[in-house]
Amino acid sequence: MKDWSYKNFHIKEGLKPESSQFRYFFSLSEASVKKCRYCVWILPDGLARFDPAKDFEAIASSHSAKWGKWVKGKIDQGDFRNRVLKHDAKGETEIALDEMDEKLSMD
Repeated sequence: MKDWSYKNFHIKEGLKPESSQFRYFFSLSEASVKKCRYCVWILPDGLARFDPAKDFEAIASSHSAKWGKWVKGKIDQGDFRNRVLKHDAKGETEIALDEMDEKLSMD
């Protein structure tokens, strides 16, 4: 897990432990109070676009800087809603995590 700061915010980022699917998270807090969560999900049909071997660590290592810029952009915009950047074979879609059906699967 990585820890870093941007403006007045503390960000923890990393792969969701023991997940069988690619789920990467950024947990944002301000003055030790959790503010929101930004996530990156890669559906199984989209993994090969990132790494032919589908190596989660390699994907995270090579793309976390880009996703960190997405997080900084959200902070700069004042968008502190829980968000998911979902990748599949067709591309990427940003989704409001709070508006998702709790039973939504990654399939």
